[in-house]
Amino acid sequence: MEKNISKSVIRRLPRYYRFLEELLSEGVEKISSGQLAERMRSTASQIRQDLNCFGGFGQQGYGYNVAELRAEIGAILHLDGKRKVILIGAGNLGRAIAAHIDFAQYGCELIGIFDRDRALLGLDIAGLKICSTNALGDFCREKKPDMAVLCIPREGAKEAVKLLVEHNVRAFWNFSHYDIQGDFPEAAVENVHLTDSLMTLSYIMENNEFSAKEEQNT
Repeated sequence: MEKNISKSVIRRLPRYYRFLEELLSEGVEKISSGQLAERMRSTASQIRQDLNCFGGFGQQGYGYNVAELRAEIGAILHLDGKRKVILIGAGNLGRAIAAHIDFAQYGCELIGIFDRDRALLGLDIAGLKICSTNALGDFCREKKPDMAVLCIPREGAKEAVKLLVEHNVRAFWNFSHYDIQGDFPEAAVENVHLTDSLMTLSYIMENNEFSAKEEQNT
């Protein structure tokens, strides 16, 4: 992948992939950038500009072959890979992620689940036994995971990340509130703060209601 492609473009790729998957399920074989833009509430120029960062996929006067474009975007996102993933923190959120996300569909393989709560050890989730975090170092040396999902409180996350980085884990899907890149700037991190989304929705809701009231009073 080109190093100068902006993160905003990369963040739009999964959305393209998802909409193309929906089109395939509906039996749509080809689509123009304008039609795709209308469906995604975007613009045709934005879509063409984004996709041109990775080469030309469409044909003038024809548009895009939906199956081929989906496959191309999947390859760009490396969904055909098999990255080894471990999950740290088997609380409610961690168990839900392990049980309900099909990691294989996204180029990953969940190979281990860890927690420090003795009451959870040995429980089976998605075909894996929850192991003690005390065994994490030995597991990493043997299995060499590529990525970690963090579903633990911030106070425990720093210690866990330090151990994982020492064992060459360099990518983190981070549901904790720990700023990984502040201490490990070379790590690849995707932060997920669910409460940020809730607060954003609260703002949008309030402003939509305010706008609606203003329109009613005019």
